[in-house]
Amino acid sequence: MTAAIQRRLETPEPQSAERTQLYPELNNAHVRFVGLGKTYDGKQGPVAALHGIDLAIQRGEVFGIIGRSGAGKSSLIRTINRLEQPTSGRVLIDQVDIGEFDEDRLVALRRRIGMIFQHFNLMSAKTVWQNVELPLKVAGVPKEQRDQKVRELLELVGLQAKHKAYPAQLSGGQKQRVGIARALVHDPAILLCDEATSALDPETTQSILGLLREINQRLGLTIILITHEMAVIREICDRVVVLEHGRIVEQGPVWEVFGNPQHEVSKTLLAPLQHALPPELQNRLQPQPRTSDDAVVLRLQFTGTAQAEPDLAALFGALGGRVRLLQGGVERIQGHALGQLLLAVTGSSLSAEDLRQRAGNWAQQAEVLGYVV
Repeated sequence: MTAAIQRRLETPEPQSAERTQLYPELNNAHVRFVGLGKTYDGKQGPVAALHGIDLAIQRGEVFGIIGRSGAGKSSLIRTINRLEQPTSGRVLIDQVDIGEFDEDRLVALRRRIGMIFQHFNLMSAKTVWQNVELPLKVAGVPKEQRDQKVRELLELVGLQAKHKAYPAQLSGGQKQRVGIARALVHDPAILLCDEATSALDPETTQSILGLLREINQRLGLTIILITHEMAVIREICDRVVVLEHGRIVEQGPVWEVFGNPQHEVSKTLLAPLQHALPPELQNRLQPQPRTSDDAVVLRLQFTGTAQAEPDLAALFGALGGRVRLLQGGVERIQGHALGQLLLAVTGSSLSAEDLRQRAGNWAQQAEVLGYVV
């Protein structure tokens, strides 16, 4: 990279004093989208993939972009390294608008941005070592420096013993580790992950996400990943944005979006991680009690706004009678207690509404679902 390009990349875009004061998180953003739009030419006419995206991603965070198929995730992430040219709006990296970069500047930019893919994109005729080394050879890096870099990266991803193996001899997780090592050869400041775990089994997914988090913490990289799996977002991300039809419908810290999703798309994506009412209980549930021995069924939601875990002993004592836990659990995300409890209360002197109000002193949301024998 030439000194002129380096200075240009590191020079902040001029900002008004008022805007700097009002929106410091925007002016310090590592990656920022301003009114971003993307339209493709389709057989039936133009197809809009992105609409007016305004978003700021901070340096060093792990940022998740989630949405259903066709939501615009891939189009958005590929504008960061100019694999996609926006139709409107701007993409700023370190406050520099990359939209007008010529080929030389794009080459310099792309070496600062690593990318890993769902299907690994490895060269089958090359060994693990050669796959990782290839970008360095293309860039003209001397052999001694290449060898040192490849050795360091294979150690980082835990594949020192596999350096002579070919992709066909590797598991899916090992292939992705090669892809990660290759993406890091130019010491990027940003790492883009395009559905990086979608082709992996759950156990391997956990190991790859753990590696990405380790890389984020050890190297200080900004990691931006797209996925359709909320479990991936929960495991690794600091913040998340939800896309639908090319628009942002929800965004915020992961604990906040998980604890109290506002948009129907977010709720739909979260549904596989949440405990639905068991069918056998749903079939027995009645809107009104039939006898005095019927149990009141309460659903308690913990949205994370109170960081302490619920005190179940105090809760059960306040409800009186016999309290049974039918289903549910509480987990911690970013230091916040999130979850749901399904309770059945019998023999209490309190009415159903009083039970709901009492439960509301311990949970952020409480509702009466009905009655069961």
